[in-house]
Amino acid sequence: MTLPSNRRDLLRLAATSALATSLPRWAWSQTLRQRDLFPLGVASGAPSADGFVLWTRLLAGPVPGTASAGNDAPPLNGPVTVQWQVADDEAFTRTVRSGEATAHPALGHSVHVEIKGLRPDRWYFYRFMHGDAVTPVARTRTVPAADALVAHMRVAYASCQRWEQGHYAGYRHMANDNPDLVLFLGDYIYEYAMPAKAPGTPLVRTHTLQVAENLQDFRDRYALYKTDQHLQAMHRACPWLVSWDDHEVQNDYAGLIGTGVSEATFQQRRQAGYQAFYENMPLRAGALVRGVQGLASNSAVRVHTRTSYGRLATFHMLDTRQFRDLEPCRVAGERAGGALSNQTCPARADPSRSMLGTAQEQWLDQGLAQDSADGRTRWSVLAQQTLFSQRIVKAAPQNSFSPNTWDGYPAARQRVLDALQARSPRNAVFLGGDIHQNVVCQVHADVARPDSPVIASEFCGTSLSSASGVPQSSMDAIRARNPHILLARSDRRGYVVADISPTEWTTHLRVLDDVSREDSGVSTLARFMTSDGRPGTERVG
Repeated sequence: MTLPSNRRDLLRLAATSALATSLPRWAWSQTLRQRDLFPLGVASGAPSADGFVLWTRLLAGPVPGTASAGNDAPPLNGPVTVQWQVADDEAFTRTVRSGEATAHPALGHSVHVEIKGLRPDRWYFYRFMHGDAVTPVARTRTVPAADALVAHMRVAYASCQRWEQGHYAGYRHMANDNPDLVLFLGDYIYEYAMPAKAPGTPLVRTHTLQVAENLQDFRDRYALYKTDQHLQAMHRACPWLVSWDDHEVQNDYAGLIGTGVSEATFQQRRQAGYQAFYENMPLRAGALVRGVQGLASNSAVRVHTRTSYGRLATFHMLDTRQFRDLEPCRVAGERAGGALSNQTCPARADPSRSMLGTAQEQWLDQGLAQDSADGRTRWSVLAQQTLFSQRIVKAAPQNSFSPNTWDGYPAARQRVLDALQARSPRNAVFLGGDIHQNVVCQVHADVARPDSPVIASEFCGTSLSSASGVPQSSMDAIRARNPHILLARSDRRGYVVADISPTEWTTHLRVLDDVSREDSGVSTLARFMTSDGRPGTERVG
């Protein structure tokens, strides 16, 4: 495979591939017929009032990591031209946009088409074609106009979908819940090989891939995950906003620091993981940037984005992984440790340490100020990767905290809380994942002072399939020593649905009966309601 000679060439390819235009015939690649080139499905994302991004990735032959991957199949050589269509109706009798796009081998034969000029707050249908190969029809939408205050939207969010540990039945039920938008909050893939010994958690399915370390490894991992029929169907159902956490590169990495390998080796791995994430997600070409916030590596991909759903809600998608400082009292190159206290680790309180990085903190502050201008936005949504609220995991006299959540960065967390108080958006809601637990919290202005006012609500969702490993008895003890925690459950996998109106935000914690079954049923563990103008939340079901 021929790679671009430098990062500028890669950016140019991404920008060229994203153009929603018709290519001249001389730019068309040779048509490949009678081959299924779309086994990884399609997706849409980054919705705006006049458009969205359409994604697919071409792959010839069996998907790596599956039982049939040993079969020989001719690879794709060189660029491939695909056609795309957007229509008002599922039968494509009223096509509103169409064109061609080039799938470049340097970008994993992925396609990112940026559509513009459509009407706001409307559903559309789309598909890709090449020769005799046609993707299933998929659905996406534009968001309402900037000044529109719509009566309702439904958003679903999920995280942590380790392939071996569960089926994706949650996506089948999520599709039936019919959301307008999906947020994915990190750990779309896991980089691990299959364990050499039988793990404590029974494995539901297997694969044959090695530990992901280079670009092809990561491409193969995304290809494997994207073969899941329920994941594909959910991507076809509505647009997604996507972010990452650690497993898209390496477990517990922080910023520029990995574990168990040299700095140079980790930089190569991180660059490969970041590029593969871009190749396999419905992101705009502008997500590929160079030297973001002065990073030493030129591999940065911007995943912190802001999307407004008219005046009803603004989704601030945060990146708590790329710019974070190393966890307090952790030695570079080593795995993250256990719970820490201020007595055993004074560095935890260092005010210079950050979870988001200085530039992203400023970007968030500016966005919150925008939300509060003239009371424009009803709901300011801070969607990030992990638990935001304080969680004392070991009791006094030396209260201990998990260093890998915001508890490892208390000064940075307080800066976010101070920004919320200074900017005073009308309603603030935190969303999270990562910890494989359902946790609902009242967010206080000062987490160290339970008598400080409640200024926001938090709904941290459980994993879609990844095992928890924390017994429910431990969660009960944590809840008992943290009065701001209203619910803490580790025993169920699932996802979260939120119904949002100008007057109410209702959260539904959706949990699977049995993640080991592809046909698992689903139920609602609990419902919480947050009212406009009243910070905090209460259980209603």
